[in-house]
Amino acid sequence: MIPHPKTPPRVCAVSYLNTVPLVWGFLHGPQRGLVDIEFSVPSECGRRIEYGFSDLGIVPIVEMQRQQLVALEGTGIACDGPVRSILLISKVEPGRIRTLAADSGSRTSVMLARIILRHRYKCEPRTTVMDPDLGKMLATADAALLIGDAALRVEPAQHGHVLDLGAEWCAMTGLPMVFALWAGKRERVAPLLDAGFEAAFRGSLEFGLNNINTIVEAESRSRGFTQQLVGQYLTSHIVFRIGQREREGMERFLRYMLEFEAQPVV
Repeated sequence: MIPHPKTPPRVCAVSYLNTVPLVWGFLHGPQRGLVDIEFSVPSECGRRIEYGFSDLGIVPIVEMQRQQLVALEGTGIACDGPVRSILLISKVEPGRIRTLAADSGSRTSVMLARIILRHRYKCEPRTTVMDPDLGKMLATADAALLIGDAALRVEPAQHGHVLDLGAEWCAMTGLPMVFALWAGKRERVAPLLDAGFEAAFRGSLEFGLNNINTIVEAESRSRGFTQQLVGQYLTSHIVFRIGQREREGMERFLRYMLEFEAQPVV
């Protein structure tokens, strides 16, 4: 059993629904009190790690690569098919997209959209980032990229051209897509690994998965989603255990990403 530390590690978790099972044990289970946890959007979690405000965070893999962070093994946020919470919604056919308004919350999802559009649809739209307001986004661009809870609030059938980027990635590569991992700077992570904290993060997830019905009921009520949507999303769309195939998918994504190093998102 991991002893409660005198000074709990500062942990930044993503505020979206897809993170809840990962942190359920820290919030309600045997791991409660082991970490000092706060919530933000993915890009802010990366920033907090970079500037030392947090010791560990659910970090988008784009930021992990940029900062050369060390990841904990075994848990994260991925998909192996449709992800439902990363949607590219377009007014035109995907191959005709010239401008893309992207949710400012996740650099990994923006990069994924650029990779998919280049390799599957042979287009490279000019990309800008803005707040996740679908109406305003589509008023200024051919297409909009929504992620997280904002995407879950959209009914894809009500829009003409919608790409689920999880499904698109898996169709293109045959591999899962990894979006984020628990990670931090080496000097911050090494002492936690030495103290056995990796087991606490795995345990928090297992407690969450073992209490998934409680999570579905609580989160559907607090976020205004139906229980059917939350249950399907957390049990059929999101993959929380990171194994060999997920690592292969992440390595493939990072190789694609290198193509864009000279073309930063504006």
